[in-house]
Amino acid sequence: MNFPGIKSPRVVTFATLLLAAAAVHAVEFRAIGAAPAVLYDAPSAKGIKVFVAPRGMPVEVILTYGEWSKVRDAVGGLSWVESHALVSKRSVVVTVANAKIRSSADEAAAIVFSADKGVLLDLAEPVSSSWLKVKHRDGQSGYVKASEVWGD
Repeated sequence: MNFPGIKSPRVVTFATLLLAAAAVHAVEFRAIGAAPAVLYDAPSAKGIKVFVAPRGMPVEVILTYGEWSKVRDAVGGLSWVESHALVSKRSVVVTVANAKIRSSADEAAAIVFSADKGVLLDLAEPVSSSWLKVKHRDGQSGYVKASEVWGD
């Protein structure tokens, strides 16, 4: 294949690998720690405060810059938070009007409880399928469809 201005097949191979590497994105989800955290518009406490994130709120870490992490929230908003405010304990937030949490990872399983949009649930087991094992703060646990929550 001829590409005008490109003389070496190695350049084409390198460009292809570079694009493929950019397409591979390791998603890293974390949660806000035990205390609420201020989210800023820049990686500095001198930045504009845009939101106070409640404890346990899941965030997707986009990048880390020094002691700051750029994060995305469940509605797609981007902001900065001090990295020490994040914990590796995972949680998810319900994104549908009424998620049914079931006794097993099966649509026909008994409903253990329901969770409204915006409810935080702890991720009880690592993600391995289209169902997630979750736990509510009151102690109830079960399985929810991954498509009904964000943060996994």
